[in-house]
Formats: sequence, C-alpha cells, structure tokens
Amino acid sequence: MRPVLATIITIGDELLIGQTIDTNSAWMAQELNKIGVWVHRRVAIGDVWKDIWQSLDEESKLSEIILITGGLGPTADDITKPLLCQYFGGKLVVNEEALQNVKTIFEKLNRPLIERNLKQAEVPDVCTVLQNRRGTAPGMWFEKDGKIFVSMPGVPHEMKGMMLNDVLPALQQRFQLSPIVHRTLLTAGVGESFLAERIKDFESSLPSNIKLAYLPNYGMVKLRLSATGNDAKTIAELEALFDMLKQQVADVMVIDEDITLQEAVGRLLKSKNKTMATAESCTGGYISHLITSIRGSSNYFKGSVVSYDNEVKENLLHVSRQTLETTGAVSEETVIQMIKGTLQSLKTDYALATSGIMGPEGGTTEKPVGTVWVAVGNREKVRTHQFHFRFDRQRNIELTAHNALNMLRKLILES
Repeated sequence: MRPVLATIITIGDELLIGQTIDTNSAWMAQELNKIGVWVHRRVAIGDVWKDIWQSLDEESKLSEIILITGGLGPTADDITKPLLCQYFGGKLVVNEEALQNVKTIFEKLNRPLIERNLKQAEVPDVCTVLQNRRGTAPGMWFEKDGKIFVSMPGVPHEMKGMMLNDVLPALQQRFQLSPIVHRTLLTAGVGESFLAERIKDFESSLPSNIKLAYLPNYGMVKLRLSATGNDAKTIAELEALFDMLKQQVADVMVIDEDITLQEAVGRLLKSKNKTMATAESCTGGYISHLITSIRGSSNYFKGSVVSYDNEVKENLLHVSRQTLETTGAVSEETVIQMIKGTLQSLKTDYALATSGIMGPEGGTTEKPVGTVWVAVGNREKVRTHQFHFRFDRQRNIELTAHNALNMLRKLILES
C-alpha cells in the first residue's frame, strides 16, 4: 500500500530567528506516524505573504495532506487566515459558535472584549470550522484538487487538542489508514556505529515491509523496528524479528520498551521496593529533575542535595575537609564520601553522586574541562567511574546524568 504523505508548515518569524523552538512539528509527526501518515517534508516560513502562498503551491504538489500551524492570532502580523481566505477564493464571515467561544473565554477571565478579539471568530466561508476547545482561534479545514489543508493555532496545547479531537480521526476515516506498528528497545553505554556494526547482517536481512531506525541520545541509542499494518501475519513477523534483535544486543540492552532510562531505573526500584537519592555537584539537580519528571517517582525517590559548594559537601554530606583540600572536589574520594553522606542523611537504599568540571572554564592540566567522577552505591558497596567528556556545558551535564543513571541501574540489577 502506498503511504499517505503529509507536509507540516509552521508559520512565524519567531521560529526562523530561534526565539521560539518548534515543538509542534515533532509532536504532530509522531501522532501522524501512529495512524499511518508519513510526514516527508517540514517547512518553516516567516510572516511573509508571498512565501506562505508559494509554499502552499509547492507542497500541494508533493503531499496529500498539508498541515499548517501559526498566524491565527489577533495581531497585524497574523496573516494566515486572510491569506488562506484569498488562496481558496472565499470571504471572511463570523462563525457563531466560535464567537460564543471567544465571549465565554473572556467572561471567565473577567477581561473586556475588543473588536480585535471578536475578529478571531471570523473564518473563510469555504472551510470546515474546527472549534477550539482550548483557546479563541478556530481551526480551518480546506480541500482543493483532492488535497487536504488544515490550519491550526500555533499555541501547542490548542493545536494538540484540535489534532486529537478532530484532525486525526477525520484523516483516519478519509484515508482508511493502516497503522504503523513499532517495537523499540533501549541500549546504553555504546554508540550507534558500534550497534550498526554488530547487527549489520540482521539489518541487511530485514524484509522490505519492516524498517530499522537508530535513535541516539546522550549515551543511549534506541533501536526501533517499524511495520505497516496490524494484521496477525505482520505482527507475528515483527515480533519474531524483534526477538532476534533483542538477542543480538542483550548485553547492552536496558529494556525492550519505548521508555526513558530514568523510567527504567524507576521501575527497577519500584519492583524491588527500594529508594534512591542523589548528591549532585556538577549536574546541579538535573538528575533529580529527570527522576521526578516521571509520574509516581515519589514512591522511590527520597530527595537530592545539590552540593555545588564545598561547604555544602562538608556540612550536609559529611565530606571531610582534608579530602576536599588534598584530592579536591572532583575526585573519586569525594564522590565516595558523598555517597556515604547521602545514604546516612537521606535514609535511602541507593545513592548517586556526581562531581566534575562542566566548562567552559575551570579546567586544569590534571583535570581538564569535561572531567567527571560519578559514584553509585548502597550500604554494601560503592561503584565509581571517571568520565572525560569533550562537549559544551549542557551536553556534558546531560551525558553525566545518563551515564550515572545507567551505572545505578547496573548496581540495582547486581544487588
């Protein structure tokens, strides 16, 4: 079956100058992929009439579905709606349901309505209106020469509501789509080139209807097998190949599900009825942020001491002043004592500690920027490892966090 192709067009000068990060396209592409629509082009355009018009012409030649976000606000630079009205040969009219929605929202906010706000209820008379349950700007569904054009607000939660409630169900019904089924596993501690070399024979033997993707991210790589269709034969073939893949990477596999490393660690702790805590110097609380971003983490996460300053290490974690003065904060001895102090102070089963030089300044000949010591431990044992990262500050922090979590995962499995 030929795939249904889509283009996502995002509109706004703020996207082009980097003032706003485009998270809409990534989310939309993921949701479309789930129902069997392939996003093969993504286009970002400024608030320029001729550029938007040209993109509509070009993308309609390449895709069956063109999804547009942005430019539906009440200000002068929001030109998407009048442009679409002209492009599809219509005129702006007031949609009564959209008008009532605008009035209701402003009444709840106890804010006065002005003419500019009321104009948000105007829509081209040649579109199907998609009511906005989360904001004031309605969406618009157009059809021309067998192609579908959908315009939605650029505000992420408004766009998502419209996609989930209206757009995705309508596309599924229109195209009778075959869903794309994925099986994903997570590896840690090795790079994608290592994995590609190990499973090259497996990859080359895959049938044409099943694809393998490498998804690297900060010391981890997800391997994803994808098949189009959810019939019994396709699913059985996908599962058999996924089992083969798991066997080939068993020694570096974290889990055979599409979840994060912090989720995998949380599941392990919960299954063993154990708790953890962190003592973070160079990561500044980033690891505890990752842990607590998971729903239910209060069941196993005790807390964190962000011991950025040596006095905090000494006073709260009981790191000896002699250790700090002789071996320094960035040392194996320091992170070992941080582990012991965390276990004692926070009354936890497992502890994780980090101390390093993230950059761009602060390095020395003996301890250059990117030098990091990580320790994980429980009452019986402590494991340490020294890392040497060579990237910018943020990436060094993220690499430290994920490598530390993987060390903790291994310790829990050993215990």
